[in-house]
Amino acid sequence: MISDRFAVWRTASRSGGGNCVEVAGSPGLVAVRDSKNRVAHLEFTASEWTAFLHHAKRGAFDPG
Repeated sequence: MISDRFAVWRTASRSGGGNCVEVAGSPGLVAVRDSKNRVAHLEFTASEWTAFLHHAKRGAFDPG
């Protein structure tokens, strides 16, 4: 489990307007949270995160 106390959260340089997703990592885990609601986050294994990025870059989650 990633501790918010020690996590280094990063935001994409292209995000703006307060609608941001923040990502933090630790060995074997990746955490994702909404910059407007920092109370909770979702955690993924490194392999789950890699699979998500693979599909996102290929447009698998694009509408339509």
